[in-house]
Amino acid sequence: MRHRIIVLGAGYAGASAAGYLARRLHPDDVEITVVNAEPDFVERMRLHQLAAGADLRRHGLAEMFAGTGIRLRLAHVTAVDAEHRTVTVTDGEGTDRLEYDTLLYSLGSTAADHGVPGVDEHAFHVAGRSAALRLRRRLDDLGVNGTVLVVGGNLTAIETATEIAESWPELGVALATSGELGGWLGRKARRHLLRAFDRFGIEVHEHTTIERVTATGAVAEGGTSFFAGATVWAAGFAAHPVAAAGGLAVEDDGRMIVDRMMRSVSHPEVYAAGDSAHAIGENGQPLPMSCASAGFTRMQATAAIVGDLTGRTVSRSPLAYLGNCISLGQKDGILQMVDGDARSKSWSLLGRPAARFKAFVLNSTVWNMNHPTYGLPTRKHRVTTVSDRSSETVGT
Repeated sequence: MRHRIIVLGAGYAGASAAGYLARRLHPDDVEITVVNAEPDFVERMRLHQLAAGADLRRHGLAEMFAGTGIRLRLAHVTAVDAEHRTVTVTDGEGTDRLEYDTLLYSLGSTAADHGVPGVDEHAFHVAGRSAALRLRRRLDDLGVNGTVLVVGGNLTAIETATEIAESWPELGVALATSGELGGWLGRKARRHLLRAFDRFGIEVHEHTTIERVTATGAVAEGGTSFFAGATVWAAGFAAHPVAAAGGLAVEDDGRMIVDRMMRSVSHPEVYAAGDSAHAIGENGQPLPMSCASAGFTRMQATAAIVGDLTGRTVSRSPLAYLGNCISLGQKDGILQMVDGDARSKSWSLLGRPAARFKAFVLNSTVWNMNHPTYGLPTRKHRVTTVSDRSSETVGT
């Protein structure tokens, strides 16, 4: 019987991981199944553009995985039973239970409401394709002189606010953040950011904590009210609750606690990658939820899976966060590099060159997603045994 590998989620981490495993493991020995709710690979880094009206190319997963031997199961993951090694999925035909020997958990994240009343009922977000399209329809309905309030001060909030302001100049756009807008950036980069907000006419409310979202806007601590035809919640992300409900060890935000090799600390036959993994970087701090982190954790998780199944030495992939690449509309941007402690360096790339670099990253990433086994070694290793993780020699 072939070793059953199930990959949950086909985002930046899951899709590339499945392709890598298919390339490195012999098909006579393993059966690789990818479970994903949507038939397409979703470019999450472009969802703020989709919400603002851009027409993004669709990338079908069936076409991406054609010829790789990977099985694609289009279904929603509703439960994981880590003790019995099963995954429960639902689709249009009903509910099914899939058994696995090795599980790669890469379901990603969604918008975190932080317990703020009214977010689920009244706010919009861009953490998923359907959510971005819902916001897009709302922007279409606002008309001239409509108002948009973006809540948050992170990269997603900045990109969403500037994209909407550029694409919908007739709308009044405001941003409310509990801290200082771009306060983590270097001095030169922050000046550039504030100039961009001024150019777009985005009203900024710093040190403003939203405590309630309503059908007509939001209310901040102290009672200040903000009227908005659309309130966009971009105040951070949280992992899906499936891992915690399945008995896996997780952090408070739902991310799976993993060792240096991306193995679950409670169930070592389960690995995590991307936003689902609470991985500690080289600087001793948790890696942030980001596409860059998805790449590094995917490389480590797949190296560990291949090594554990074939008896080969597990290589250590770098676990670092190198910088922030922020788009400010279509023709402007910021590339802010950080040091080993994730503090912004004085150097940054600004304006059109940064926008071109961001576009290059986005285009290269989606090309890699569409060619999941391109450039990988053609040698397929045979499965021997699952190594004793308790006596790992490469370090944790």
